[in-house]
Amino acid sequence: MLSKTLHISTSPHLQKDISTAAIMRNVVVALLPVAGFAVYAFGWNALLVILTAVLACVLTEHLLCRWSNKASTITDWSAIITGLLLGLSLPPAFPLWMTFFGGVIAIAVGKFAFGGLGYNVFNPALVGRAILQAAFPVAITTWYPSFSADRFSHISSSVLAFPFMEPTVDAISGATPLAAFKFGGASTTLHDLALGLISGSTGETCAIIILLGGLYLALRNMMNWRIPIAILLTVFVFNGALYLMDATTYPSPLFALFSGGLMLGAVFMATDMVASPLTAKGVVVYGVFIGIMVVVIRTWGGLPEGVMYAILLANAVSPHIDKLFQNRVYGTAKEK
Repeated sequence: MLSKTLHISTSPHLQKDISTAAIMRNVVVALLPVAGFAVYAFGWNALLVILTAVLACVLTEHLLCRWSNKASTITDWSAIITGLLLGLSLPPAFPLWMTFFGGVIAIAVGKFAFGGLGYNVFNPALVGRAILQAAFPVAITTWYPSFSADRFSHISSSVLAFPFMEPTVDAISGATPLAAFKFGGASTTLHDLALGLISGSTGETCAIIILLGGLYLALRNMMNWRIPIAILLTVFVFNGALYLMDATTYPSPLFALFSGGLMLGAVFMATDMVASPLTAKGVVVYGVFIGIMVVVIRTWGGLPEGVMYAILLANAVSPHIDKLFQNRVYGTAKEK
């Protein structure tokens, strides 16, 4: 006679056997079309910047693991994601030695110093970019024109600048759409913004491709879709209210959505599984907070862009948001 065994265990009860490496690998797959379009728009410059950022992150993680007598964790793909996001957040003609330095900082300070994967308080790629912006403010706000005729036959001299030497740029484009509007009142067509036919960071590319990558991850349940929806909806509503008050001073809500690094930040950076809240209500509050801060910094701050700082600030308060909206254990009374 066959006997049946009843297995009783505590939560969590895993329904699918999905490893961290599998999730990270899918994020890389979602990011590759974004990086591919960036290379198509900016040529060899963008390719070298992205590859250098990835190399710096992977190499730094491997060496730090060896130095601390731990098994190398580069096979979990997280360092590759950090490198891709860092490279996409930088100008396409950014000096490679600065890019490499940013990759080292992103892994060493933004990730390894907190204990490695699963312990980082902030998005590592944004930590690296924040340090680069503080250290090299001129280089990180110098823009290279998109879709130039020689983008696949010429490499900008600034990209190959010798370490610690001031880079010289062969061709400088005008201000980014956000800067052009903030400091000159000039607007950019929604068509150019949505398709990435503009100058700016390497990742300020086709918004449609970014959204499709996010949809891919959301359908595979590898990204919390509530976060980007909350961010984008908050920016749309908040900026829309300002636009209705004074259309000559404030940009349209669609311009706010498709300009700058908002799409890339909302879909791929704010959704960092470690640095974002875990509770259902918490992720919505987290997204709303980021959206509000983006509009506040863009509108009243000294910088035209505010996505990076908004996400880093939200990362800092993420544990407190989780604590505030902590789920009540079934059968227990709500804490006062």
